[in-house]
Amino acid sequence: MILSLVVAASTNNAIGLNNQLLWRLPNDMKFFKNTTWAMPVIMGRKTFESMGSKPLQGRLNIIITRQLGWKAEGTTVVHSLGEAAKAASELDYKEAFVIGGGEIYNVAMFVAEKIYITRVDAVMDGDTFFPEIDTEEWIMISETSFLPDEKHLYAYHFQVWEKVKHKDIWSLFR
Repeated sequence: MILSLVVAASTNNAIGLNNQLLWRLPNDMKFFKNTTWAMPVIMGRKTFESMGSKPLQGRLNIIITRQLGWKAEGTTVVHSLGEAAKAASELDYKEAFVIGGGEIYNVAMFVAEKIYITRVDAVMDGDTFFPEIDTEEWIMISETSFLPDEKHLYAYHFQVWEKVKHKDIWSLFR
């Protein structure tokens, strides 16, 4: 099973402030829904609560929390990223998506194989940040860019990054 990260981040990697998103980008919401539909989404408890404590429809919702005994209807509750990945892989999914928050992204960055990032062309104040993407470890495989419009205050880019595997580096030179 592939573990992927899905995130929208500003150019300075801010992803949230006071447990809320920093912008409203309808096309990003559609991208997120289409990317994660019918697949497991893994998130921290605070991220789940920021979404109104309701599971995302059409997806297996796996919540990571340190709080023993914490429960939420319609979700699978675990206590580590490893437990979350195991819960998803036991159900034979080909890919699972980490959707936040900041602490979970920091841990998942080391084991993830793919990043779906909506890069928002803005420097934002935030209290939660996405880890820096190390271009020695990751390669961008696609990017689609959009200008601001009546529904989108900022320009943004849908990017897909894959972790570079040492044996695959030589294929770049063929």
